[in-house]
Amino acid sequence: MNLLKFRKPSRYIDNEINVSKKVAQLRVALAFPDVYEVGMSHLGMKILYSMINSLEFASAERVFAPWQDMLQYMEEKNIPLCSLETSTPLNQFSLVGFSLQYELSYPTMLRMLRLGRIPIRAEDRTDKDPLVIAGGPCTVNPAPLGRFIDAFYIGDAEETLPGFIKLLYELKTSGASRQETLKELAGLEGFYVPGYSKAPVKRVYITDLDRAPFPTKPLLPYTQIVHDRINIEISRGCTRGCRFCQAGTIYRPLRERSPQRIISLVEESIKNTGYDEVSFTSLSAGDYSQLLPLLRAFNRRFSQKRISLSLPSIRVGAVSRELLKEVKSVKKSGFTIAPEAATDRLRAVINKDFKWQEYERAIECLFSEGWLNLKLYFMIGLPTETQEDVESIIKMVKEAKRIGKRYTNRNINLTVSVAPFVPKPHTPFQWLGQMQRTELEERIKYLKKNEPRGIKIKIHELRMSILEAALSRADETLADLIEEVTRRGAYLDGWAEQFNYDLWLQAMDSTGVDIEAMATKNYTEEEALPWDVIDTGVKKEFLKRELHRALKGSWTEDCNKKSCIACGLGCKSGQYLTQGKAVNLQILRPEETRKFSPVHVRVRFSKKRPLHLLSHLELVQVILRALRRAGVELVYSEGFHPAPKVSFGPPLNVGVSGSSEYFDMQVYPPLDLVEARKRINQTLPEGIRIEDMGFFYKKLPSLSSFISMYDYRVRIPQSDGVRLSIVGSKFSDFIEKFDIIGDKEVFLRLKDLKDRKVKLAEVLQGLFNRALEDLEVERVGLYGYQKGWRDPMELIARGPVRS
Repeated sequence: MNLLKFRKPSRYIDNEINVSKKVAQLRVALAFPDVYEVGMSHLGMKILYSMINSLEFASAERVFAPWQDMLQYMEEKNIPLCSLETSTPLNQFSLVGFSLQYELSYPTMLRMLRLGRIPIRAEDRTDKDPLVIAGGPCTVNPAPLGRFIDAFYIGDAEETLPGFIKLLYELKTSGASRQETLKELAGLEGFYVPGYSKAPVKRVYITDLDRAPFPTKPLLPYTQIVHDRINIEISRGCTRGCRFCQAGTIYRPLRERSPQRIISLVEESIKNTGYDEVSFTSLSAGDYSQLLPLLRAFNRRFSQKRISLSLPSIRVGAVSRELLKEVKSVKKSGFTIAPEAATDRLRAVINKDFKWQEYERAIECLFSEGWLNLKLYFMIGLPTETQEDVESIIKMVKEAKRIGKRYTNRNINLTVSVAPFVPKPHTPFQWLGQMQRTELEERIKYLKKNEPRGIKIKIHELRMSILEAALSRADETLADLIEEVTRRGAYLDGWAEQFNYDLWLQAMDSTGVDIEAMATKNYTEEEALPWDVIDTGVKKEFLKRELHRALKGSWTEDCNKKSCIACGLGCKSGQYLTQGKAVNLQILRPEETRKFSPVHVRVRFSKKRPLHLLSHLELVQVILRALRRAGVELVYSEGFHPAPKVSFGPPLNVGVSGSSEYFDMQVYPPLDLVEARKRINQTLPEGIRIEDMGFFYKKLPSLSSFISMYDYRVRIPQSDGVRLSIVGSKFSDFIEKFDIIGDKEVFLRLKDLKDRKVKLAEVLQGLFNRALEDLEVERVGLYGYQKGWRDPMELIARGPVRS
């Protein structure tokens, strides 16, 4: 398969740093019903991958949803969906586990099963088929998927995963049937097996995050993923009690990792990845009980290494100048605040505990500390919402813009996102239907009409929100719709560019299901709910009390700040917090002050298959991370966004190999070039290798300005010989030399003109009448003119290091 013919071919490369290609007796496919860039950003998948591969008798591989172009090709050519690590078809695994994060991914999951040669319906699977298991937040309402999933896991995987995998291994080796296996699973904590489990099934959660396994040696993607950094979970759960928030219920209680453990995880993760950015993730990072001491300890330990820090959305009341000073210590990342509702009254309804004055103070802190980028998130259609609440969104946005202008004397970059409210199971609003479409459309129309000048308000696709609302609180009758819309071609519906509502309308007509009626349906407090088969630990009576308090506009305080609010979990206030475990700042000494001035190093490297599929930006990241893993201390620029002082020569086209590529870097000595080259090559992936290195001490022109002549070897596969003429070609002015080597290979020397740069793809198309992806191209030489044509290594004061 020629991956160059597909969008972002690097997402299909199977030899990432830290990958495991172990094949054990029990083989697990970790499936994510979205594309590589999304799935590889999910921390949960990395945790599962690391845990399973640490077991002697089990192995885990990854499967992602291919992009539409690849999907179409695979279906046309009858190619099964395979794992990334070993290209094993999905139906040859013992277990396929899906992580379900978003309801609109359900059709994608079914398409993946079908493409993997696994029957979509659980009842049609035999002993030869894998078990299909689902986990993730969507599984707290298993009703609409019970037809398709063999078993649902509810809760934190770290608590029971090793025992579960061991049981599966024992059942497999003993020759247990599918029915026997499902019956055994139904007896395990946290498993809901349709047709076998006794409801309700209680959610499982881990109480001590310091004991929880954490992947400090995660896979390093080549393509840029959504969250392309080290993600350290500093806490799990939230007790703020926002009444719209499902995560705030299903991840209770609030548990914190100790500061010492967090710093240790960061240290190991940096060493094993080479990342220079860390994010402290949490449902509410601002509520971490020792956040400020943790940030200070982090900066004391890592700021000299130019490791930057980012935080997810911070609640309004947690923003302070002290916090912002620590966050911006190395560089300023974007900042996100989620007011959700724009009036004090509506915030009391949803239990979002801040006042207008606190909002103003938070915005002032942010812009007074030099931030220029801010994201604001709001919802429309919340219970009891009035027109005044909608109008106040515009007021809050204008106020942020006004404060930003006052403190920065310029127009700030303000991003405003608004999403229709989606009621979720296991929340106080689970009994209430979504606002009617016509009312939501009126609110959206008002917001678009009244956008402040210079600010774009992004509205989440309304039809997607309606579908999400219907699927979130659906019963088993929606299985017909999910199956039908999958049959009609629904796929990657979470992507606006892929979302096709017409397919859903057709499926609705075919099945008789009314999505809008499902989305807006109100349940009575007395009737049984489809998701009652799951016990999250938070009692239904508590949720009812919270609903009544919401409709009265009454606040409920955070139980970790005051006393127990009797949600049903029975934990003690602050039981899992980290008070008294502050980081010992004396131990975390900063790096020694550097004693030597930076030196300049020129490097020649090669880029071969399979990494010829990398773009230039992807290649740069691979090399920078390898340099950090190898302990090369790079010099960084100054300013708000410091970057390593590394500059590359002319970029290679995607799909073109290179045997003599170059980059210059500034580093802090001491640096033994022979040893450094050895260390770097040990940490680089297969396909990239450092060939030469040398110091230089005089000022040299940049590689991009110096190099203007290029040597290529071009091989023409599936050709009966090279037959072409360059005489009269419009590209002849670029061609310095042209030699035919045998029947299928050409040597080509190209040169930039004074007013035009060579465009390789256009030249090859013109000469051979073939696209670059249909040729095998390697760049074998780069030259610049300085008293004759010379390669860049000839210009440096000392010769290259060779070993």
